[in-house]
Amino acid sequence: MRNDKPNLIVDLTFQFALDVIKFVDELEISRKFVFANQILKAGTSIGANVREAQNAESKADFIHKIKIAAKEADEVEYFLMLCNKSENYPSNDTLLEDIKSIIKVLSKIISSSKSI
Repeated sequence: MRNDKPNLIVDLTFQFALDVIKFVDELEISRKFVFANQILKAGTSIGANVREAQNAESKADFIHKIKIAAKEADEVEYFLMLCNKSENYPSNDTLLEDIKSIIKVLSKIISSSKSI
């Protein structure tokens, strides 16, 4: 059964996905289509996996889905860092900071879920 109470990580990842969509528009205007595609897929997948975890069938299933979200977050961080360090690529320091925060929250969720 779904829980519709406010949830920090669900809210953070949903807002992050919206911000990623805006940044991807900038990448596409700059004709950086490969990066745009990678960042869009992984950046929106984080929230989708977090949301799916809210309906997990077991604790192990919950942890697995959150781990997938964490892997996607790591991928997004990598591509955002590449954008920030590459010439002629748009960069977004805010997104980079946001994904670092999301990674910390996901890591904390994983570690605390394992110890319960």
